Amino acid sequence: MSCHLLKLHFSILNLEIFKYYLYLLYLQVLLVQVLYSKHARERMVLRGISQPEVEDAIKKGSKELQKPDVILSNYTYFCVVYKKIDDKIFIITIKPR
Repeated sequence: MSCHLLKLHFSILNLEIFKYYLYLLYLQVLLVQVLYSKHARERMVLRGISQPEVEDAIKKGSKELQKPDVILSNYTYFCVVYKKIDDKIFIITIKPR
């Protein structure tokens, strides 16, 4: 096998492994319980954001760490601020982007 074909084979393999890990992370989000703070629920009502939209933001939004244990998930026109506690996701707030 030539060097170029070998590199291509490994890059395809790495891409497939990466896709597999992303799929596992996606399944992890599907199976966890999502809890909302009173403040987050108030912000959802104020901004007209539904529960399925918040869950989509957690699944599909771009992530960044705010503190060691707080995650920001930017999605469409809003950002979900949450913590992962054991096997649960606790929504702290929803803010505009």
